[in-house]
Amino acid sequence: MSGDDELLIGLLSISDRASQGVYQDQGIPALQEWFASALSSPWRTETRLIADERSAIEQILVELVDRVGCHLVLTTGGTGPAARDVTPEATLAVADRVMPGFGEEMRRIGLNFVPTAILSRQVGVIRGQALILNLPGQPKSIRETLEGVKTADGSVRVPGIFAAVPYCIDLLGGPYVETNESVIAAFRPKSARRARPA
Repeated sequence: MSGDDELLIGLLSISDRASQGVYQDQGIPALQEWFASALSSPWRTETRLIADERSAIEQILVELVDRVGCHLVLTTGGTGPAARDVTPEATLAVADRVMPGFGEEMRRIGLNFVPTAILSRQVGVIRGQALILNLPGQPKSIRETLEGVKTADGSVRVPGIFAAVPYCIDLLGGPYVETNESVIAAFRPKSARRARPA
């Protein structure tokens, strides 16, 4: 496979205290662990950890997309109603187009686990040819948002948001992303599917 087949993922963790070293960031390690189990095609990450400062968030999002060339950027933290939670505003400020379905689905998934999911202001947007998504800050919530709601036997009751991400990246001109279906099954129309290598 060429470098063009590799998914470049920007991971941006936003936390005043973690960025100051008060406690260890959990968002980026949780995401890296999840991708290691969920993706079966080549990928790598670019990571950043910063404080809840809108101008800094905007600057890093632009850097990850425009300079680094990420196909997908995931943020964690800063999406609640508190005064310092400015991740959605920063994300919308750098967006070319808004993808409202992602925010709607993230809240719908979260409400299956906690009633306070309604307080989340997560958004999904497109900048250039990259998809940017705001995720929760807690590892458990990150996994639930990406994978969805599963029954006791492991079958999917509510699909996670990542089921739609590979096809979105296709439509934006990015690499063909394949997943480990036991973790998350990527959905594509039949006309967009490639045969898996024998």
